[in-house]
Amino acid sequence: MKKYVIGLDYGTDSVRAVLIDTENGAELATSVSYYQRWKEGKFCQPEQNQFRQHPLDHIEGLEKTISDVVKESGVAPESIVSICIDTTGSSPLPVNKEGIALALTPGFEQNPNAMMILWKDHTSIHEAEEINHLARNWGGEDYTKFEGGIYSSEWFWAKILHINRVDENVKNEAYSWMEHCDYITFLLSDHQDLATFKRSRCAAGHKAMWHESWNGLPSKDFLGQLDASLAELRDRLYDKTYTSDEVAGNLNQEWAAKLGLTTNTVIAVGTFDAHSGAVGAKVEENTLIRIMGTSTCDIMVAPNEIIGDKTVKGICGQVNGSVIPGLIGLEAGQSAFGDLLAWYKDILLWPTQNILMNSNIIDDNQKQLLKEEIENNLIRNLTLEAEKIPLSEAVPIALDWVNGRRTPDANQELKAAISNLSLGTKAPHIFKALVNAICFGSKKIVDRFEEEGVKIEKVIGIGGVARKSPFIMQTLANVLNMPIVVAASDQAPALGAAIYAAVAAGVYHNVQEASQKMGSDFEAEYFPQTEHVEKYAELMSQYQILADFTENNIKSKKKLIVDSL
Repeated sequence: MKKYVIGLDYGTDSVRAVLIDTENGAELATSVSYYQRWKEGKFCQPEQNQFRQHPLDHIEGLEKTISDVVKESGVAPESIVSICIDTTGSSPLPVNKEGIALALTPGFEQNPNAMMILWKDHTSIHEAEEINHLARNWGGEDYTKFEGGIYSSEWFWAKILHINRVDENVKNEAYSWMEHCDYITFLLSDHQDLATFKRSRCAAGHKAMWHESWNGLPSKDFLGQLDASLAELRDRLYDKTYTSDEVAGNLNQEWAAKLGLTTNTVIAVGTFDAHSGAVGAKVEENTLIRIMGTSTCDIMVAPNEIIGDKTVKGICGQVNGSVIPGLIGLEAGQSAFGDLLAWYKDILLWPTQNILMNSNIIDDNQKQLLKEEIENNLIRNLTLEAEKIPLSEAVPIALDWVNGRRTPDANQELKAAISNLSLGTKAPHIFKALVNAICFGSKKIVDRFEEEGVKIEKVIGIGGVARKSPFIMQTLANVLNMPIVVAASDQAPALGAAIYAAVAAGVYHNVQEASQKMGSDFEAEYFPQTEHVEKYAELMSQYQILADFTENNIKSKKKLIVDSL
């Protein structure tokens, strides 16, 4: 009997399921579900960097997408041998003693603090600063050293500490907290004991300061100096973690009935989307995988003999087995990539949304058609015009920190800036400057890896931006001065999750073997244009000047003003 697996990929805006043939990685069916509450802007306050998601968005999407692919494929339910879930991260949520999301219990249904704290939520900047200060000064182990030496407000402990301080009810009623990838895995699994449930190595190692050398999570002594509630929570979390080629349990009876599957289907340990995406793109040593969407994650693997006891500074962690068991997984990334261009698009659409749609000159149908035409063509037309601007022409210099800086050297308090504006600056000039900025931010990550002795011989791009924007990819190749190949799959993270599922089900012996058999082919390659490389290097130096000035002067001056008040 042929064997099939399902990869379930939770992104920022939607969840998608893919049903994959384990023999060759062929995609038999796919389904996408957008988060309705999130789409309506519920529970979020962007002006305060608050981004929360209701677990019902995820649960409803889970049922729809998996049911869809099972029906669409027409394969026998018993031939679907395994499911693996990947999610964004760090995106933790509070749960009660039974592992039920707090937002699904009476009294918390509309409370944003009881929901999933999305990766891009930066309400815990001050808590992250406290963690960093304590880690460097308390006299014990520096628990941030395998997380790049800087703990981010995007991560597990900072978010929990913030919620515990601003919401006494959530603090008291939350028995434990789970990363999104662990929660969905637990929801499906027949293993319903929180104390022994297999938590993700990837999530724990990269975001929760878990490491083998100190036997798990940070000590209660350390956590208690931040807040007594964290030390108490430590007892209700975990010590061991597991890689995603391992079995978390079998599909439970409730969800087998809902999805049209059997309880023989294996549920693999969960993981993060970027790391599974790297597996879907056939990651190997000395290869940088760039997952490019709203933000970026940059993933590499290296043998322990190369990394050894060395800590790579300023990245998002180095974790044994977070990508491929037996190899050290290295993570970096940008807090905004596609999001920077989406922000600019939203600014340019303001007249459309606020003037055109309120006009009395045309009827409602014409308004809607014009609005859709502008929205659908804006980025494409900006791209066409930006491509025509020669490098000899003055273009503004911009920073990509519109959502803070993830790496190198996490600092979510930083804000973006733009310079060299003039009366001759038009919308395509600014668009080109923003594309340059996200590519310059990418270059800083590549430089940091190489400065720390991690050699990069190949770059692979995956995700919507990589496949849909030759302009961005060519600019990136010129800035990096490296060839870039693009994975052909639209669903690399889901495909990677399916690969983990195949190994967990015993179809393959290990992740490397499964990845080579099932992983994505490549559809395009971009080479540096030698006539442009030097000019981009000059622009990069201007980017660095603006970055240094913004980080070292504007922030400090702002602090002086606040202190003086």
